[in-house]
Amino acid sequence: MRYWRLNAVTLYTLLHREVRRFLRIWSQTLLPSAITMSLYFLIFGHLIGPRVGTIHDVPYIQYIVPGLIIMSMLTNAYGNTVASFYGQRFQRSIEEMIVAPMPNWVILTGFVLGGVLRGLCVGAIVTAVALFFTHIVIHNIWVILLISILTCVLFSTAGIINGVFAKKFDDINIVPVFILTPLSYLGGIFYSLDMLHGVGQVLSYLNPIFYIVNAFRYGFIGVSDVSVLPAMLVTGLVAMILVVYALRLLNKGVGIRT
Repeated sequence: MRYWRLNAVTLYTLLHREVRRFLRIWSQTLLPSAITMSLYFLIFGHLIGPRVGTIHDVPYIQYIVPGLIIMSMLTNAYGNTVASFYGQRFQRSIEEMIVAPMPNWVILTGFVLGGVLRGLCVGAIVTAVALFFTHIVIHNIWVILLISILTCVLFSTAGIINGVFAKKFDDINIVPVFILTPLSYLGGIFYSLDMLHGVGQVLSYLNPIFYIVNAFRYGFIGVSDVSVLPAMLVTGLVAMILVVYALRLLNKGVGIRT
C-alpha cells in the first residue's frame, strides 16, 4: 500500500509540473493553435469550401472541422512531451529522477499524461473556435472521447521516444516536419478517400493518421471512409506498441545514462 501511495504522490507531482509548464507559457502552447486553426477555417472553410460544395452530403467546412481539431490535438500532445523530455535531458535534471526511487513507468506516465492534457485542452479550444465558423454536430460523443485519448497517448509517447534519441534541439523538429506534418495532411483531413485512386488509396490505408481522422470524423458527423471499430483498434494497437517501446527505452537508460 505504501508503495502505491508513494508512486501516486510522485505521479501527481510530475503531472502537476507538466501542466504548470504549458499553462505558464499558454501564449506559446495554447494560443498558436487557435490562431492557426482560425485561418484554416477561414481559408478552407469559408473561401474554398463553397467552391468544393459537399462531401458525402456534408458541407465542406463541417467535413474538415473534425480533422483540423484532431490534427491540433496530436501535434500539441507530441510537441509537449518531446520538448519537455528533451529539455529535462538537456538540463540534466532527468538524472535526479533516475537517482530518486521513482519507477520508470511513473516517469513515462507523468510525461504522457501531461501531453494528453495539453492535447485535450487544445482540442477544446479549437472546437470552441470552430463554433464561430460553423455549426458543430456530435454524432457519437463516446467515439470522440475515446479516439481523442488514444490519439493523445499515442503521440505523447512518440514525443518521448523522439526526446530519448534526440541529440540536439534541432532533432526534435525532424519528426514533426518530415513525418508528422506530411502524414497529417495526407490523412484525409481535407478530402475523402473516394477522391483518390490506385496508389493514393493504398498509401492512405498505410497511414495511421488516416484511421484517426476518420474515426474522429465519425464521432462528429457520422461519416467515415473506414469502419470505426478497426480504426480505433489500429490507433489503440499503435499506442500500446509505442508505450511498451518507450518503457523499454527508459528501462535500458537509452539517451539518459551516459
